[in-house]
Amino acid sequence: MASTLSTKHVLGIKHLLKEDIELIMETASYFKEVINRPIKKVPSLRDITIANLFFENSTRTRISFELAEKRLSADVINFSASASSVKKGETLLDTVQNILSMKVDMVVMRHPLQGAPYFLAKNIDANIVNAGDGTHEHPTQALLDLYSMQEKIGEVAGKNIAIIGDIRHSRVALSNIFCLTKMGANVRLCGPPTLIPKNIGSLGVEVSNDIKSTLEWADVANILRIQLERQSVKYFPSLREYSLYYGVNRKLLDSLDNEVVIMHPGPMNRGVEISSDVADSQQSIILHQVENGVAVRMAILYLLASRKEG
Repeated sequence: MASTLSTKHVLGIKHLLKEDIELIMETASYFKEVINRPIKKVPSLRDITIANLFFENSTRTRISFELAEKRLSADVINFSASASSVKKGETLLDTVQNILSMKVDMVVMRHPLQGAPYFLAKNIDANIVNAGDGTHEHPTQALLDLYSMQEKIGEVAGKNIAIIGDIRHSRVALSNIFCLTKMGANVRLCGPPTLIPKNIGSLGVEVSNDIKSTLEWADVANILRIQLERQSVKYFPSLREYSLYYGVNRKLLDSLDNEVVIMHPGPMNRGVEISSDVADSQQSIILHQVENGVAVRMAILYLLASRKEG
């Protein structure tokens, strides 16, 4: 197995090798053990300064990254675009150059525009971690999803993984597709035809509009929320109708002969794509995903810092 990442940045799963993913998983297992100790801090990033640049609202991802950074003893700068000079017309590059003049080593960035982290990576010297760019990718979410699956069902190679819901607007879906297919899983997308992009089958995935047959096929179902904030037109008649045909509820799961592991990247629209009695059930590993997010992000930051030193 590789001992360092092949890349200076984590911009997207598309650009990671299978060996990179395996190294991140192995390192995350070590940090999972660390964060369950009575003393959860390690000095691994003591001399590293990390700037969290969030140009888009986020609660879970931002808190997860900040906790990961602090567990590693990094110095942390939090930057929110809503309270910054960006609103006064400052460009993205100006903002980052100003922050880098403060000697920042790494930038964790979420941005509403696709490709923004790639732009930064070409123009500044710091390591960049993409925390979500538009509807493009969200690599750390896919990695924590993979870690959570492996923890529950073992290696995903040959396993059947369903991704259900708003595929069209989901950066989580795209990163999961890249990640799971690289690791040898069988991936099936399921949702209304209007929420599944044309030609997405070219990425090596199956496509279905039948949720029951998809769940009968699946070992794991990763359920995505309906992203109304990204929808400029109506893709289905109503939330009630979506829930009726594509919502995962107890009655639907009880009608299956198999038991499916339930995941959700959050935030959940309870009663729309997932019912509370499914989200809070024994089949659900949603809270494990949240916990594992810290360990996986610790692993990524640690490995990038190690590469810098190397």
